[in-house]
Amino acid sequence: MNFRSIPSREGVESGPGSSRTALSILALCIAAQAAAAADEISESVITARFPDRSIAALTTRLAESGPYKRAVLLMPGHPGILKLESPTAFRLKGNFLIRSRKAWLDRETIVFSVDAPSDEWAGFTGRFRAGARYAEDLRGLAREIEREFGKLPLVIVGTSEGSVSAFHAAAALGPENVKAIFTASLFEQSSNSPGLASLDFDDLKVPMLWVHHESDPCRYTPYWQAKRHAEKTRSPLITVRSANAGRGPPCEAFSPHGFVGIEEETVRAMKRWVGDGSAADVIAPAEDSR
Repeated sequence: MNFRSIPSREGVESGPGSSRTALSILALCIAAQAAAAADEISESVITARFPDRSIAALTTRLAESGPYKRAVLLMPGHPGILKLESPTAFRLKGNFLIRSRKAWLDRETIVFSVDAPSDEWAGFTGRFRAGARYAEDLRGLAREIEREFGKLPLVIVGTSEGSVSAFHAAAALGPENVKAIFTASLFEQSSNSPGLASLDFDDLKVPMLWVHHESDPCRYTPYWQAKRHAEKTRSPLITVRSANAGRGPPCEAFSPHGFVGIEEETVRAMKRWVGDGSAADVIAPAEDSR
């Protein structure tokens, strides 16, 4: 009997061949759904509470991920105050580290965008960040992360004024299982912070990486200081080069100070250093630099 000659009630040919085709299509659909689920991103808020305050972070991870091998803690630039109320309600969404946070993700990496302590939402000065109270807050947040996700090596990444937070966070949470990455770092004294040039790196016994745009136009974050500090700390420097002038004031997030147009490439370079210790400069292709 020729099965292909008998139409089904739906007007579609049926038989062994068509059944195999239908099963193949179904398998492809299931595989596509599984792939989409694997790439789906989950975000939530994790909070460490104290009697008179709290400190929170936006948790970002792939929906299907883990067990984790590392936690990346992101310290955004000025003012460093996210005012994190929910996974969708927070400030500084345009900051380099915040807008590129998802580029860090893989099945072994979970990301935390760290807010200022709740009682510092009106200030959050460099002097506060250098104090014992901030260290206590950060340790409380680290305990909460460990309670929920297990004890993980920490990669602390700061950008601009957030580099000051990263320095003090690495000092508070290290030296064991902690790495620090300083991007577009605040070296010179500003109205809110003394800058990294005034801090003593001799006592910071963690692996360090410096990342800086060669054409950073911000007067508080000169490239030559990044080169100097990389040499001083005997740590690698990733130099980012791009002709994209971006937009806005020189110290804002969408100028070269915020690695505009080359964010994902810069994050990938940092991830490579975290993974294998290699540090290669990031150079934008000519067509991406216009």
